[in-house]
Amino acid sequence: MEVSQQLNSKPVMKGKASKEPFPISVLSLTVGAFAIGMTEFVIMGILPNVAGDLNVSISAAGQLITMYALGVAIGAPIMTILTSRIPQKKLLCILMLLFILGNGLSVIAPNYAVLMIARMITALTHGTFFGVGAVIASNLVRADKQAGAVSIMMAGLTIANIIGVPIGTYIGQNWGWRASFGAIAIMGILAFIGIVVFIPKLKLSKQVSIIQQISAIARPKLLVYLLIAALGNAGLFAVFTYITPLLTDITGFAEHNVTWILILFGVGVTVGNIVGGKLADWKLMPSILGLYLTIAVVLTIFTFTIHNEITAVITIFLWGAASFAVFPGLQVRIMSLAQAAPALASTSSHSAGNLGNATGAFIGGWVITHLSLGALPWVGAILVGLALVLGLLSYRTDVKTP
Repeated sequence: MEVSQQLNSKPVMKGKASKEPFPISVLSLTVGAFAIGMTEFVIMGILPNVAGDLNVSISAAGQLITMYALGVAIGAPIMTILTSRIPQKKLLCILMLLFILGNGLSVIAPNYAVLMIARMITALTHGTFFGVGAVIASNLVRADKQAGAVSIMMAGLTIANIIGVPIGTYIGQNWGWRASFGAIAIMGILAFIGIVVFIPKLKLSKQVSIIQQISAIARPKLLVYLLIAALGNAGLFAVFTYITPLLTDITGFAEHNVTWILILFGVGVTVGNIVGGKLADWKLMPSILGLYLTIAVVLTIFTFTIHNEITAVITIFLWGAASFAVFPGLQVRIMSLAQAAPALASTSSHSAGNLGNATGAFIGGWVITHLSLGALPWVGAILVGLALVLGLLSYRTDVKTP
């Protein structure tokens, strides 16, 4: 990927873009992230509608979610490498056009196979968009505002869970699931227009070969942070995947109350994402380590607070805030460790995160089968604790290095 700067140095952009903390160009990336967040998660709310219309089982329809996650995890780094010589703004435009195509194809998909292909097309755009978008967002602001800019872009993904997914689900349940994907395609068009109009052509300094890019992300220290990202996400999804049975079977909530609790979780996610960006800009590694410690403590406490409705809701809000507050700083740290290939490093972090999602869900299922539903929070805490230990060891190595 052609890189305009090293992430730890001053941005090459002069004038207005370097003075404004979060220019409107960053918000155009937020719109794209919002659209991608909708297409990833909205299908969970309309899965029965899709299964019924296409005459497949719920289990088969669920593979549309699984294959999307695998498409992100496996396809994103490959896509980033293959497009490494395309200028960043042009690449974002191509990705959004593919995104619009994939969702448009979903609208007219005549059968399950075509819908699966459409989902795979959109999945290929997911990780690369966030990877390249994070690099661009960090290049649009001063060096001390980079994590905050990344968090503003990522806010689109979190806001999609609060607003976009419920709206998309409502549309799908009332006007058909195809209408949901139609609405997402329209959001993609708006994001495309925003990128064309507001994203500047960043100054590019040098070409980096594919071998150099792969070498940059194959550094042991960077691989450790990718493992940290995977473990952190595994801890999150080991619990979050089964949040509904936790709240209904243990806490005692009625099933219809889970929706507003998840919305509250989403509010915590959004608040945490913004606060986490500010913390990372203040003290990068201390904030990452402190947040992982906080997540582990909150999940441990959740083992006990899950038995009371009020304390469970409070804990879920705090858990959502802490879990997503760590992402902006971790993203910036991973990019800074691969200055020759920050976009590929950023994309790889999303792949690692999605592998963590799948692993966490699998571990959670194993825990329910062999231990108990109530054991999920402390098992999640252990996974996050492992991420914290790796982070501490890496940080100590950094401090000791002259």
